[in-house]
Amino acid sequence: MDTIQLKKEIERLKKETGTIILAHTYQEPDIIDIADVTGDSFFLSKKAAELKAKRVVMCGVRFMAESVKILSPETETILPVPSATCPMAEQIAPERVRKYKGENPDAQVVAYINTTAALKAECDVCVTSSSAIKIVDKLDADKILFIPDQHLGSHVKEKLPHKNIILWDGYCPVHAQLTKEDVINCKAKHPDAKFAVHPESPKEVVELADMVGATSEIIKYAKETPGEVIIGTEKGVVDYLALHEENGNRFIQLSPEKLCCEDMKKISLEDVYKAVIGSGGEEITLPEDLRQKALISINRMLELG
Repeated sequence: MDTIQLKKEIERLKKETGTIILAHTYQEPDIIDIADVTGDSFFLSKKAAELKAKRVVMCGVRFMAESVKILSPETETILPVPSATCPMAEQIAPERVRKYKGENPDAQVVAYINTTAALKAECDVCVTSSSAIKIVDKLDADKILFIPDQHLGSHVKEKLPHKNIILWDGYCPVHAQLTKEDVINCKAKHPDAKFAVHPESPKEVVELADMVGATSEIIKYAKETPGEVIIGTEKGVVDYLALHEENGNRFIQLSPEKLCCEDMKKISLEDVYKAVIGSGGEEITLPEDLRQKALISINRMLELG
């Protein structure tokens, strides 16, 4: 089948099988095109729970599929490509957190949503990049271990100097590649452009931004800002925004050679087709005790955020 035929067949089959396709904004445009819901990681998990879907195909990475399963245990959740993972989500071992908590009973542990279910189960509360500052500020502890992303954690620490925020060595391999020179060089070519960046980026990059925010916030800012906007996050966001260029908007990709997540690009239309018909992908399962423990940190995020 060619691309058009494959898309039509996926649309037909998802109705026949009662399947909802969720796609992270970083996915390729063809995947976005056949998705029922598009957005950032936690938004997709919440939508799956709201829709009470019988079956979900998560076009993203493993921790996102796990998050769907944590919130919707009855939903059959399929990850089309089992090897699609997030290196940052797996950088901190749960045992390391358990040991830290034992040695620091006065501390609370904050986990970025970009973490495995096993790591979420060891933490006190989860946060998204858009809710991190608000939630950490509300915590009734002064000593906070923020994991895994040291750059997002550094951004939160700068905004909340009254908190003792401890950072470890985790990072997003995609955003962490960015340098101050990347921004300066791009701005030299587009001197009138605004610059929007994700807080997973190094401090020297964030300091040059006109706007710092989560994927959904960057998209909103870019759409509402006339003229050129340099986008400092994964190139899937610019692919998505390209569908919305109007009223003089123009979106410039910062460092396209760096800002491409290989894991996010692993899923093809053929992989989605196989996942929908049940001949490909991996069904995500979690032990119930682990799911329940991980759910505590997500529920607390919803309560505080």
